[in-house]
Amino acid sequence: MAVIGTGAIAESHRTAYQAHGDDVEIVAAADVDEARVTAFCAGMDHVQPYHDLGTLLVEQEPDLVSVCTPPSLHVEQTKQALESGAWVWCEKPPCRSLAEYDEMTVAERDSGPYASFVYQQRSGSAAAHFRSLLAEGELGRPLVAHCQTTWYRDAAYYAVPWRGRWETEGGGPAMGHGIHQMDLLLHLLGEWAEVRAMTARLVHDVETEDVSTALVRFESGALATVVNSVLSPDEVSRIRIDCERATAELTHLYGYGVKNWHYTPAPHIEGEAMQRWLTPPADVDSSHAAAFTPILAAYRAGRRPPCSGGDGRQVLELVAALYKSASTGLGVRRGEIGPGDAFYRSMAGTRTQTGARG
Repeated sequence: MAVIGTGAIAESHRTAYQAHGDDVEIVAAADVDEARVTAFCAGMDHVQPYHDLGTLLVEQEPDLVSVCTPPSLHVEQTKQALESGAWVWCEKPPCRSLAEYDEMTVAERDSGPYASFVYQQRSGSAAAHFRSLLAEGELGRPLVAHCQTTWYRDAAYYAVPWRGRWETEGGGPAMGHGIHQMDLLLHLLGEWAEVRAMTARLVHDVETEDVSTALVRFESGALATVVNSVLSPDEVSRIRIDCERATAELTHLYGYGVKNWHYTPAPHIEGEAMQRWLTPPADVDSSHAAAFTPILAAYRAGRRPPCSGGDGRQVLELVAALYKSASTGLGVRRGEIGPGDAFYRSMAGTRTQTGARG
């Protein structure tokens, strides 16, 4: 493995690989900041620091590359790694637009290499348990959902030059923060059908929004509200799904385990059923390490991994639709945003890249 970009999120990738230490070895890392990449490599044996991705790929020939750089660099670095024959595990957001996503995946080949994206909130045993209960009819039909990423970011956070700009970050909290919970919501409830949304810039001096709200209708008919904010001092990540037979609620911040899920039965449901809901067969927390497990299995099998291809694209399409709906005031249906649409090329759409409100 090689790690490209050795900022804070690279530590989560290092931890994930170390958790699979019998199967994975980090051989190199690259960063334009010499001190940062040297420090990252210093704590590990036989890990070579580089300042250029191309040189690393030629000299080390890694099997897989972690892309941990800002979003504006993801397309070229992912394509470069794929074209060298390496699989890619890329941080969120995958890129800045649907057009860029489609450009990246053109570099994939049958049986690999593939590019997969880090949506670690899907991982762990609790989400898998909910999906099993839903598939088996234990909870009844999903009807109403709420998806909340209400975090707090101050002015110092946005002092980093690439943050808060359409050109470099690609969007605001819907793109850079709430995308994880929205991906988990789609993972739990399936394909979305339509979105109606609003965005605003209420506090921060940035190009993008600092808060968004949306109403999402799923193909199943279920309705969900989605709130993404960086203005909320009482920080929480939360998903609540009201089904015919029970309410399932997940409350956490950056990761969760079985203990963070709560099931409330409808009045007519007996306690024996609820006991099954509360006792999944395993208790594995969501994490980068848990998310990497199926990536490694897919690599060994030469098959497409989860969070790639159409599966990895679905939440990015929802984000694009959210921004288009907020800009136009109209509902946006899944599949509507194609190559001829301004929101296919940029989440800013028809808005200017500098100074446009929300």
